[in-house]
Amino acid sequence: MDVDVVVIGAGVVGLACAAALAPHHGVLVIERHTRPGTETSARNSGVIHAGLYYPPGSLKARACVEGRRRLYEYARARGVAHRRTGKLVLAVDPSEEAALGALHARGLENGVEGLSLLDGRELRAREPNLRARLALHVAPSGIVDAHGLMAALAADARTAGALFAWGQPVVGLHADAAGWRVETADAVVRARLVVNAAGLHADEVASLAGLDVDALGWRLDPWKGDYFVVARGPSTTTPLVYPMPVVGGLGVHLTTDLGGARLAGPDAEPCARGARLDVREDKAAAFAAAVSRYLPGVRADDLRPAYAGVRPKRMSARSTGFADFVLDERPSGLVHLLGVESPGLTAALALGADVAARCRGR
Repeated sequence: MDVDVVVIGAGVVGLACAAALAPHHGVLVIERHTRPGTETSARNSGVIHAGLYYPPGSLKARACVEGRRRLYEYARARGVAHRRTGKLVLAVDPSEEAALGALHARGLENGVEGLSLLDGRELRAREPNLRARLALHVAPSGIVDAHGLMAALAADARTAGALFAWGQPVVGLHADAAGWRVETADAVVRARLVVNAAGLHADEVASLAGLDVDALGWRLDPWKGDYFVVARGPSTTTPLVYPMPVVGGLGVHLTTDLGGARLAGPDAEPCARGARLDVREDKAAAFAAAVSRYLPGVRADDLRPAYAGVRPKRMSARSTGFADFVLDERPSGLVHLLGVESPGLTAALALGADVAARCRGR
């Protein structure tokens, strides 16, 4: 089989690439699983992020801010369930106030609109059950139906002529005179261009092409996050409530999903590739302690296990504290999207547009 472009991976980023590429190229999407987004894209908080957390000038910052605007527009146009809810980020202790102020300044530098600081009195008037000395209200944040988003992107790609091959792990990737030879267990596909959007396996795909992912700083370091349903206890009117970020993630936060369920999570812990995605019930006490720090009265027996996901962090983040998304082409004709953890759901449409622009006219 010969195609213009092979997209490896049918998570939300791969689907966004396919939808952007298919109107101008013959596209085949190859996915190792039998349905889209089974490891990361549909196993997160479903939050539309504003763009607070990422260093100015980074790809994460730009793609998050641009992707958020694209995502709201796309969701409205395609009837994908979503809601602009706003979000509160809390400085619970005096030691966190300066860091929250810095987060506010970073958001402004990244071009995030609708930011405002609330002191303790203003926060209590808005949310009497919350405990914090200072809060940052982030008006552009929201939530989206990740499954609905992926279904819409896949439908758009198919309407434009894209084909899908499910249950096909890529086992070989070789350059040849015509472009690339992509091998699965069942087939060989020749393509002029390949987009590596393989999520948790993107470093393995890069290695198949002969790249030294360790030398490039592209080795992935999977981290697992668990979620619990908050079945009862004190509540808030703001659907998204976040503590200050922690090592490995944004802290155990509260989310009210589009169906009205309240969720606490995720935590963050390194895991093996292919880790089980069940939730450890014995974590309930630690989750209750994390949440009750800013929402007093939440107890372990208020929580029920929900689901877990794995994020494709880059190993280099362990030493540097921050690792940007990778959008790189090497060698020629092989475009990599690697290390796309949070805010990957928000950034997906911007990243897809970047890839389509890179491939235009080729």
